Amino acid sequence: MNIFAVGIELDGEGSHPQAWRRANHAPNQALSGKTLSRRVAAAENAGFTFATFDDSIVPPAGDIRARVDAVARASFVAATTSTIGLVPVVGTTYAEPFHTSSQLATLDYSSRGRAGWIPTRVSDPAAARAWGRPEVTTDANRDREQRDSISVARALWDSWEDDAVIRHYASGRFLDRDKLHYVDFEGESFTVKGPAIVPRPPQGQLVVFGTESERDLVDVVLVQQAPESRSEGLTFVEIDVTLDTASESAAERADGLGSAPASGRVAYSGSAAGFVDLLTELASTADGVRLFPTVVDEDVPVLSRYVLPELLQAGLAHRPVAGSTFRANLGLARPANRYERV
Repeated sequence: MNIFAVGIELDGEGSHPQAWRRANHAPNQALSGKTLSRRVAAAENAGFTFATFDDSIVPPAGDIRARVDAVARASFVAATTSTIGLVPVVGTTYAEPFHTSSQLATLDYSSRGRAGWIPTRVSDPAAARAWGRPEVTTDANRDREQRDSISVARALWDSWEDDAVIRHYASGRFLDRDKLHYVDFEGESFTVKGPAIVPRPPQGQLVVFGTESERDLVDVVLVQQAPESRSEGLTFVEIDVTLDTASESAAERADGLGSAPASGRVAYSGSAAGFVDLLTELASTADGVRLFPTVVDEDVPVLSRYVLPELLQAGLAHRPVAGSTFRANLGLARPANRYERV
């Protein structure tokens, strides 16, 4: 099934460091559950396929120097949503992969199979100090930590077979020990014995996002430039987007906010109609997009009213189906367990 997925990044007030000045709430409500729930509900009602939540142990740039843990934010809205995929960013350079896999598996349960994961390398020395860990100083070592962490998480999600839980009260048997498995991972930085402490997630394997160099390990590759041709496996393009509003053009909005650090992502600034044309063109070589609104409270309403409806009407995008998993809404099959005896 050919599905064009549309995701939205909902961390903070937007991708611009000064986005908080244009938010539709008081500054003391920036980290509130009410604000988070309102934004995720708006994205779900609009028909977005998934929402992502950026994260770091180091405070974000800009004047609001705090954020709530991404997995905690995704878990908070899991109970109040029903279709949208929930995808936190979790660093791999210093976090323990056993704990990361457990947190993400738990999110998949609380969201009823709608969880994903964006693993990310951490290069800021301040993060190492915050974790109380020796700094990982080279790209090669960060790459190795990333690949090892993804491999371990995936193995741990399979370390319980789907029917390992018995719950046979009459005999007092609750687990089939033969269906729990050691992962026995040994890497340069850590070893993991296993099995997990959480049963296999509802999706079997969460939807894992990554870079082109990790295509063999992940379900979705995120790229920062439009691909020239379609690749084997899912490829999503990351886009910074600033849209015309009823009161200001995109250019006027950008001038009012001032300059921002370059992200390296595809950038679009202009009308909603022009953005629909861009997404329609991208759909010929990519399988989806992850949008970074300049100001969440200004760009998401325009996306919801004038972009998503056009994509849905044209059949380019499709609303996630209630009761389906995130994998299913991306056209991905539920994978077999690597340890299960055939």
